[in-house]
Amino acid sequence: MKASDINKYSPFQPVSLKDRKWPDRKLEHAPIWCSVDLRDGNQALPVPMNIDQKVRLFKKLVAIGFKEIEVGFPSASNTEFNFLRKLVEEDLIPDDVTVQVLVQAREPLIRRTFEALDGVKHAIVHLYNSTSKLQRRITFGNATKDEIKAIAVNGATLIKSLLDEVPDTNITLQYSPESFSDTEEDYAVEVCEAVMDVWQPTPEHKMILNLPSTVEWNMPNTYADQIEWFCRTIKNRESILVSLHTHNDRGTGIAATELGLLAGADRVEGTLFGNGERTGNLDLATLALNMNSHGIETGLDFSDIDAVRKIYEENTGMKVHERHPYAGELVFTAFSGSHQDAIKKGMDLREDEDTQWAVPYLTIDPVDIGRSYEAIIRINSQSGKGGVAYILKREFDYDLPKKMHPEVGLYINGLADQYGRELTFKEIMDEFQKEFVNRKDVIDLKKFEITKMTETKVLGEISLTYKGEKMELEARGNGPINSVVYALKQQGWKDFNVEQFRSHSIGHSSASLSVSYVQISLNSDPAMRFWGCGVHTSIRRSGVNALISAYNRAQVAKGKTG
Repeated sequence: MKASDINKYSPFQPVSLKDRKWPDRKLEHAPIWCSVDLRDGNQALPVPMNIDQKVRLFKKLVAIGFKEIEVGFPSASNTEFNFLRKLVEEDLIPDDVTVQVLVQAREPLIRRTFEALDGVKHAIVHLYNSTSKLQRRITFGNATKDEIKAIAVNGATLIKSLLDEVPDTNITLQYSPESFSDTEEDYAVEVCEAVMDVWQPTPEHKMILNLPSTVEWNMPNTYADQIEWFCRTIKNRESILVSLHTHNDRGTGIAATELGLLAGADRVEGTLFGNGERTGNLDLATLALNMNSHGIETGLDFSDIDAVRKIYEENTGMKVHERHPYAGELVFTAFSGSHQDAIKKGMDLREDEDTQWAVPYLTIDPVDIGRSYEAIIRINSQSGKGGVAYILKREFDYDLPKKMHPEVGLYINGLADQYGRELTFKEIMDEFQKEFVNRKDVIDLKKFEITKMTETKVLGEISLTYKGEKMELEARGNGPINSVVYALKQQGWKDFNVEQFRSHSIGHSSASLSVSYVQISLNSDPAMRFWGCGVHTSIRRSGVNALISAYNRAQVAKGKTG
């Protein structure tokens, strides 16, 4: 935005609330949840859902655990009306689920809405009209406050008179002063109390006052101040449920809801993954999982977030972004080397799954929402030594010595940089084996057989080819690796010292493999070190293979450097 354009905007005025209490509170329990995917979410779609799609999404919302679901605006179109009738006539609404219907404060729309409710067991009738100064001036042509209040009162009066037409339906009444966050606080209370005077809620039969941030004009702390001021000021607070309905124009819809709950609200309305007009509504999945990550039970089941995302995408035609909190394809994935190293260390230390979750860069355990560990670390040119080692360990059981990580990581990351893309797990393993495992470039070890072995002495026979020439050598030393070093020395090939050795097994059956790792340093330049890996059914042979691999890598490197 150009500096010359700034003057057309003005800051939002704060609420006068000197002794606000919400900043010192903490969330300890979940709110009442209401999904508005089938109405608010649906009206924001380029191609609205058809009835079958809405039914599939409704069933998923029920399965997740939503007990209040806004099913639409029955008076808006035949599709909306017929959808609710299908739910009723095919007995698709569980007895413990309340369906919510939205209606403007207009007589024909209200009457049509009540026709749609015939046979519903539990319903919320949600009445609304716009109350903000901006809406009064522009949408309603400079209507007065009394005229706008009269619209709400007249609608509420008609709804009350129609309750007897659905005697078998348990109805909860809800009113929204639309654009609440842009309405003068005292006027919002005045209109809400006028509706309360008509509906006469009691502590035993509460009504809902829904306070929308229809357009997110202000910062989330200001919205929280508005909610706390409202909760303090409204009469008969014990007879109402204060509900929040935030949008995301400033990108802080979730924050505004969380602070609004601290400020005293009881209930929230939102959509899966935040689908809604403009930048969207409150993201119910993110808010619920935020609470889960702080140890708060929500009553909502997002233990298979990918399945929820699949149903959502198939029926709305929308896509969940790769970086969307919790549900995105890449949100548990680290490409950065430093992140990968910290995650690997955290995962390695998690020996007891019953302990409190504490892994760097992962706010929750991906497994808890149905994600695997496969995608936690992925490798490209930005990745580090720990990431490659993590994948080799997690996916293929190769537990590299820590001092081997930099050499392997540098090699694999160099390939990713060369290819200009991410490497698959299979590619990482294939390249690791080609470069480090059972190398045969210079020395091709055909046979290593121990003929005599005591606690302090090993004698053996070696068959190999050296630069293509077949040879038979004697092995002699205080262990298998040392005996092979002796044989190489006798041929004048030993220009190195063995620095590190480690081994482990892969698998637990009789067919398990032994994996060994050996590091050597060159006599001519001790700073030049090379790791090799050996794999064999015999632990002795795997160690020898690792030595030969390290030696071959060193010889190839020497040849390339002169």
